[in-house]
Amino acid sequence: MLIKEYMTPDPITVDEGISIMEAADLMKKRKVRRFPVLRGKEFVGIVTDRDLRSAAPSQVISFDAYERQLMPELYDLLAKIRVKDIMCRKVITVGPEQTIVMAAHLMLRHRISGLPVTDPAGKLVGIITEGDIFKALADLSGAHLGRTLLAFRLEDRPGSIKEVVDIIRAHEGRLASILTSYTLADPQFRRVYIRIRDLSPEKLQVLKDLLEKKCSVLYVAQDEITPWEF
Repeated sequence: MLIKEYMTPDPITVDEGISIMEAADLMKKRKVRRFPVLRGKEFVGIVTDRDLRSAAPSQVISFDAYERQLMPELYDLLAKIRVKDIMCRKVITVGPEQTIVMAAHLMLRHRISGLPVTDPAGKLVGIITEGDIFKALADLSGAHLGRTLLAFRLEDRPGSIKEVVDIIRAHEGRLASILTSYTLADPQFRRVYIRIRDLSPEKLQVLKDLLEKKCSVLYVAQDEITPWEF
């Protein structure tokens, strides 16, 4: 799953010369939390809602027109502060051909919630946020195809997943996704998460009973998710 498949192309940007008040107004209007910053057409930094709150009290950033009339000196002072004065210049970026996992790794490592996407020449081509990562995870899970998730503790050996899948298929189970993880598993084992398309309660119970006799079933969960939520 590549970043270019989930990023927002041609994101909303601001010029480095606009005031932080203008940036705050635009951020509120567009309902976003960050802007890539340009100098002409050159990508030079990023400014976030946190940067704006740090530069001015949040109650000032949210002033409406009437409130600004009551405190014109303060508003005028803040209006002189430019985005270039507070933006982050050393920006972590990703490329459109990198994977979603790489973006998630960088966000977790640096504790940030969005990354500009640039091409090899450094030109801004998009932005990817934690919301995009969540969407990719939901897509990868196959949750929109079936509610039932089967979790297993399987030996880490060739064929262990196939044995489980064969049982599921033999009992009318249709696979929506297969995910594996070693993080929570015991040595020499792995956790395997198989999502299947919906079965009748009776057929699901028969399948569950059989699987529990053949392998280690950690749990069976059912998510109440409808397609429109994706």
